[in-house]
Amino acid sequence: MTPTNAGCEPDTECELCPRLTAFRRDNRAAFPSWHNAPVASFGVASARLLIVGLAPGLKGANRTGRPFTGDYAGDLLYATLLELGMADGAYGAAPTDGLQLVDCRITNAVRCVPPANKPTHPEIATCRVFLAATIASMAELKVVVALGRIAHDSVLASLGLRRSANPFAHGRVHELRDGLALHDSYHCSRYNTNTGVLTTTMFRDVIAAAKIAAG
Repeated sequence: MTPTNAGCEPDTECELCPRLTAFRRDNRAAFPSWHNAPVASFGVASARLLIVGLAPGLKGANRTGRPFTGDYAGDLLYATLLELGMADGAYGAAPTDGLQLVDCRITNAVRCVPPANKPTHPEIATCRVFLAATIASMAELKVVVALGRIAHDSVLASLGLRRSANPFAHGRVHELRDGLALHDSYHCSRYNTNTGVLTTTMFRDVIAAAKIAAG
């Protein structure tokens, strides 16, 4: 399978993960008007801050074709970015809303929607080549924000770094190498906010700190 964008994005018909490929095809049959393909990163490669999530949501990014667009996690993420001046325009939960990111880029550790929102370890490892290429393509990158432990672990693996030396914890900052920092946050999912694991203030504080660190 030939990747596009200098290896940063999988082909729209990527078949590297058989289970995800089959799930994507089933969704194309059930919901033919949806995106139902790998979801590309949103934002420019010159950004100094990269936000990494887990994977597209079935009715969110898998439907709309833009990361974190069309579900609750996106409502919270984009509202926070707009509040902090890291996005410009209005979030309309659709890729046609005209929203633009400001010195910020958003991607996922796994680019295709997984069944039950749970990619397997082999799928995460297989898709990591695209995350690694995305990070490597960002010459001005200063800060990566990992939304959740899986995103955190995948960022470290993409950089060839050990998890044991950089354990995940909400609000923790890891100084990695060459001036790059990793900021951890619980994922901004509805489950985490409904259960009180993550509050909007907790989330805002992480993103605000990352913005300051990115300069």
